[in-house]
Amino acid sequence: MKYLKILITPTLLVLGVFIAIACEPDDICAEGTATTPRLIIDFYNVLNPEAQKNVFDLVVVGVGNNSVLDGYSFVDTDDVYLPLKTDDNTTQYALIADATINNNGTPDDETDDFLEGNQDIITINYSREEIYVSRACGYKTIYKNVTLTIEPDADNWMISRQPMTENQSVENEDEAHFIVTH
Repeated sequence: MKYLKILITPTLLVLGVFIAIACEPDDICAEGTATTPRLIIDFYNVLNPEAQKNVFDLVVVGVGNNSVLDGYSFVDTDDVYLPLKTDDNTTQYALIADATINNNGTPDDETDDFLEGNQDIITINYSREEIYVSRACGYKTIYKNVTLTIEPDADNWMISRQPMTENQSVENEDEAHFIVTH
């Protein structure tokens, strides 16, 4: 038994040292580490292009998935942060201004409710580049040559759009990438 104790104690000690050495500080992705950035759009007043302007009762829905983007369900805001697809070179959103819910004449049945309002579709095209961040965080995607198109319809509430730089890229969330007037 004494010999067993002599063998187990050093073995456990060596094993503990190996575990401590194997866990490096970069095994946990730090909270402030930059990850894949979202596209930032600032809304401005078409009559006074120097002044930001709120969009009221805004709902943002991903085209093709019909789910409301988190944080954008009936909000009053002068900017939006839109995640872009990391597995495709195009992302589309429906931005519905002055949105309401039509209960289809059946207030007790939410299954047939639908959104109403002034819906504009935007199409965002880009090329993707993956950048290594760290072992713990993995990779992030940045977007190059980003373009934003407002699909024309009979009643666009979004009037014009302008990129903040020539050959717009989305590499961080420090400032807006596009201005949209309404």
